Order: sequence, then structure tokens, then C-alpha cells
Amino acid sequence: MNRGVYTLALRALAPLLWLWMARRAKRAGGQWEVFSRERFGHPADGQPLFAWAAASQAAAPVSTTADSPWTRPVWVHAVSLGETRAAQPLLQALLDRGLPVLLTHMTATGRAEGQRLFADAIGRGQLRQAWLPYDFPGATRRFMRGYQPRCGLLIEREIWPNLLAAARRAQVPMALVSARYSASSLRQAKRMGGVMHEALAGLDMVLAQTVEDAARLVQAGAPVPAVTGNLKFDLVLPASQVQAGREWRKRLGRPVVSIASTREGEDAPFIDAIKRYSGQRDAPLFMVIPRHPQRFDEAARLLSDAKLPFIRRSAGVEPTPETAVVLGDSLGEMAFYYAASDVAIVAGSFAPLGGQNLIEACAAGVPVIVGPHTFNFQQAAEDAIAAGAVVRQPDPAGAVDAAIAMVHDEALRQEASRAARRWFELHAGATRRTMDALASWLD
Repeated sequence: MNRGVYTLALRALAPLLWLWMARRAKRAGGQWEVFSRERFGHPADGQPLFAWAAASQAAAPVSTTADSPWTRPVWVHAVSLGETRAAQPLLQALLDRGLPVLLTHMTATGRAEGQRLFADAIGRGQLRQAWLPYDFPGATRRFMRGYQPRCGLLIEREIWPNLLAAARRAQVPMALVSARYSASSLRQAKRMGGVMHEALAGLDMVLAQTVEDAARLVQAGAPVPAVTGNLKFDLVLPASQVQAGREWRKRLGRPVVSIASTREGEDAPFIDAIKRYSGQRDAPLFMVIPRHPQRFDEAARLLSDAKLPFIRRSAGVEPTPETAVVLGDSLGEMAFYYAASDVAIVAGSFAPLGGQNLIEACAAGVPVIVGPHTFNFQQAAEDAIAAGAVVRQPDPAGAVDAAIAMVHDEALRQEASRAARRWFELHAGATRRTMDALASWLD
């Protein structure tokens, strides 16, 4: 498939894409602005766009006068919630250098997290947020012409053929940063053929998380990467949340097991596993924290159907001795949840979904249990298991049993906690290495 065929296919499938986005927006909440002018490459003005004729109008470029503090920004694209959190250390390093930053997203959760993390920078006008344009040639050209970025940094694995072609035409250097590329991504790239090879080959720089990621990227057509590590290891947990979590745990006076970032199909088996311990005198308090907000109500329904005494975090009430589960139905509080935990089960890995970020839990010094499906974090999971920071279990029942055993074995839990912290600190430094690699673009 060449880029022309790809573009025709994308245009043909666009109505289905917009319908899917509209339905997801309805379930998830938040402002997705599926037909906003930003989605078609125009700099933000808040006006909806419903016609191709309107989409084709030229956009006035962002001011580039000497008096403007926001000219030729460093453009960072973090597609969703996880990538926005991963990019936080790099974004902060760019802001600390006094650089103007354009931060783009595809999802409302990513945009909301960016707004939360960088409220001060947004308030003083140093960082602006926008939607990434749809990957149509005209939209991507308007985006480049409107924002005139000095360079573009794509977080982890966001490769869009027309976007990269527009960057080449506009002479905007592009880097894939903290890049991860699984075996399934490589197979998909090979199925797409020339269009993905051309897109990857058009990158000016690739900074990979691991040697394995680098090798797969080269096979897919990317320039030879440098291995700079995973930005997630430079995460600094909010001190206020960590303190609040630890104080909450101290007031509670009983062990806490968090089951974090549950995905579709995982809540029910975890709730069944929790129910086996419900009512036991020495049972810990469980916290079930769904990954996506659109699933909060579903998880509440499952807990209610199981007749487990639970409270919702959003209700703002303290657990009682009879409370079996706290439903973590809040966003932006993972540091609180992990700091309040004696053991953390990181879900998304008990169904074939690739797993969720286990690094954040290790940063909090919490022993971690994962499931069999961690291919999104394959190298990190294998290294952490070898270091004694993480334990793998085959299913939710086994994970809950292992967590209970660890709760009641102080020596085992403390050693796993120390191992988690050591492993996290050993891999720090990706932000510094990334900034060094980008230095000539940032001056």
C-alpha cells in the first residue's frame, strides 16, 4: 500500500471513524470535539466544522512577532492518558528551559490530564494544547503552516504517514521519543507495506526504550535508533498525593491491596476473587480502579451485584470496618492509590490487552503483581520480575491469593518493596539522555 491508497482508504473510512469517536465520547464523557476546526488542522478557535468546504479554508498562522512569548514551539504529541503521563518529565524539562510547547492529543482523557499536569504553564501562556489533526493531507499541511513548530516529538509509537509527510515538506524535524515497538506492531507495519516504511524512514531521529524496540524499528524501516530508555522511569510522583495516600492508609489501620487499571473483562473475575475473602476478620481492603472513566458505573454495578460492601472514592467518605472495596472512580490520583497500598496488582495484563504501566507502582515502592499479558511493557516486566520487584500470576484469583500472602508476610513484602524502588531508580535518566539527543533542535 502506498500513501495515496492509504489516504483514499482513510477518507472512505472517515465516517466510521467519526461515528466510533462520537460513541466513545458519549460513553467516556469529556469534550472530544470530533468536528472542531482543530481536528482539521486549524489553530484553535473553538468553532465547529461540519463541511469539507469549510475544512479547506486556509488558516492564519500563529503570531510569530518578536513580542510574542510563544513562537516556533516544540511540538509534543501524546495521544492519550498514558502517553501524556509518560511525557510529563520531558515536557517539564522543555518548560524549565523556557521553551514554548505545543501539546497535542487524540483523546479527551489525554487532554484533561495535560491540562491538570501543566495548569501553571498553560496559565502563563508557555504551553498550549490542541487536538492532533486527522491524518488527511490538507489537515496536516494546515497544522504545520498554522503552528510552525521548530520540531516534533512523537511519544512512544504515534506514526501517521500524512502527518510525517507534511512535516518533511515544512522542514520540521521529527523524532519518535521513548519509542516502543512490539512484535505485533512490526507485523502490522509489514502488512501495511510501503506506506508505513516510508513514514518511519521519514523520521529524523528515533530514541528507543530498549535494544529490542530499536531492532524492531529498524526492521520496520526507521533510521537506526539511539537507545535512551523509558521516560516513565523519570516520573516524579506528586508529593501531596503520596503524603495523602500514606496518611489515609495510616488512618485506615488495615492492609490495602489495589487492583489498578482494570480493563474490559477483568473486573468480574477480580470481584469474584475478592468475594472469597469478604467478611474474613483479617481481610484487607481492596481498591478496584478501572482504567477508563466510562467503566466506573459498570464496575459499581458488578460490585453491587456481588453484594460486596463498597464505597466510591468520588463520594468523599471514609471506609468503615465493614467496607470490602473502594471503587477508585477518580482521575489523576494513581499516586494516591499506590501510596495507600501495601500491594498493587497492575491489571490490563490478565486479558490479552498488553498490560498497563507497572513503573508508576514501583516508583511508589509498592510490591507489584502482574498477569501473563504484558507485551506492551515486555522488557520492563521481564526486568522487574528478574529484579524481584514484580511477581507474575496466571489469573485474577492467583493474583489476589498472592497479594493476600504478601500482606501477611512482612519480610517478603518489605523486600519486594525495596526491590521495586531499587529497580525504578536504576533505570532513571531517560529524560536527560533525550534532552541531550535533541539539543541541536532546541537551541
